[in-house]
Amino acid sequence: RGSPQQLAERYADLAASHSEALRQREEREWHNARLRQENARLRLENRRLRRENRCLFRQALLEPGPDKPPAEPGEEAEALRAQLGRLQEKHRRALRHLRRCRAAGGPEASRAEDGELDELLLEEDEQP
Repeated sequence: RGSPQQLAERYADLAASHSEALRQREEREWHNARLRQENARLRLENRRLRRENRCLFRQALLEPGPDKPPAEPGEEAEALRAQLGRLQEKHRRALRHLRRCRAAGGPEASRAEDGELDELLLEEDEQP
């Protein structure tokens, strides 16, 4: 089966391989933990940017442009209501599409960020 020296060398090789495997495992775990932290940070940043975007969008809707004179309050309110209705309908159609994709397990559902889609669906369910 082999001399004691060969067995000792084989044992040393196995021990070195085992140590290297443990080191690589620890390195992967550390790297994964770092990626999870970065992912969490990016999700928070993404939420903050979405809120900021919604706020800027609302401001843009409410403020007259530099080339438009301010509209009459009733006229402006009616235009905003009509625009809001169109946007809400687009939003509802997009959510229905996402629900169908998720139910079918389609590629759109797998690409969508699960937490973000769940938030949108929950917001839609909570609205009257």
